[in-house]
Amino acid sequence: MALSILGALAAWDLAHTPAVYTLLVVLVPLNVLLSTLRVERGARYRASYIWFVLLILEGIAIFLLSKTQNLDLSHWALKSPPNPLVGRVAFAAAFAALVWRAWPEYKPLPVGLSAALIAFFIAESWPASPGNYAAFMTAAGVILVAALLQESHQLAFRDPLTGLPGRRALEERLRALGGHYAIAMVDVDHFKKFNDTHGHDIGDQVLRLVGGRLSQAAKGGVAYRYGGEEFSVLFPGASVDDAARELEDIRNSIETYKMAVRSPDRPKKTDEGAKRRGEGGTEQMLSVTVSIGVAGPKEGATPQHVIKAADEALYRAKQGGRNRVSR
Repeated sequence: MALSILGALAAWDLAHTPAVYTLLVVLVPLNVLLSTLRVERGARYRASYIWFVLLILEGIAIFLLSKTQNLDLSHWALKSPPNPLVGRVAFAAAFAALVWRAWPEYKPLPVGLSAALIAFFIAESWPASPGNYAAFMTAAGVILVAALLQESHQLAFRDPLTGLPGRRALEERLRALGGHYAIAMVDVDHFKKFNDTHGHDIGDQVLRLVGGRLSQAAKGGVAYRYGGEEFSVLFPGASVDDAARELEDIRNSIETYKMAVRSPDRPKKTDEGAKRRGEGGTEQMLSVTVSIGVAGPKEGATPQHVIKAADEALYRAKQGGRNRVSR
């Protein structure tokens, strides 16, 4: 979309003709609509090169139209100003698709794209006013840049699977800690075996379950996805004893939670699935446990030293039989 808007701005500067204007107000929303209907796989994915080819072809079409002087645009669907009907329909479809894609998570990039498209639509309502046109086109570009920066920040600092802050966010927080806190390292017991037995989808459910329970920690505890099946919980201003009691409650809640796993032959229809459950069930109930190590700062210790001590406590918890909290 960013390339489409930049291209539209350059094309309008190149030729102020009705044909170019009509094509721009149709192509940009259509490009946005097409991009929302395709799964984003990155710029280096082979199929993504189609977009560059498409934009080049659109640029050629705009250049050729800029040289056309006698093109008939009197049809009611193409007649302008300010925006022809076909352009309004394309905008409405693209905006609806962006809202549909943004809901219900409302991530920065889909929301930013929606706002940028609105700014573009407003800009195209003043094709004869260079000041207004440039202002709203600039606003569209600024919105896109801000959305991309915010999306990049979330990718760097937040784990997309569990929704928890990531390891980098923990490292940033550790730099501003005072001298009174506790850090816990949490590891899902036998996760690799569990993952190999039940599949990666169930493994992801387990990680989301553990992350969700850890995020509910009291005593001001903040949970982080440290990496793989390992989590960290930071308790600013809390003692090791207070943190350990809270962690014991969380460990127990994870152990006693029963997770239903659907069998591969479970029917897709709800009524058939309910009937088969009554006949003997097609769901397997699974449970998972975690081992936890917690530590606090000693005199002269840095947060990195405390994390290392929590790791050592976690190792003792595993050596002691797992499914326990160790200090």
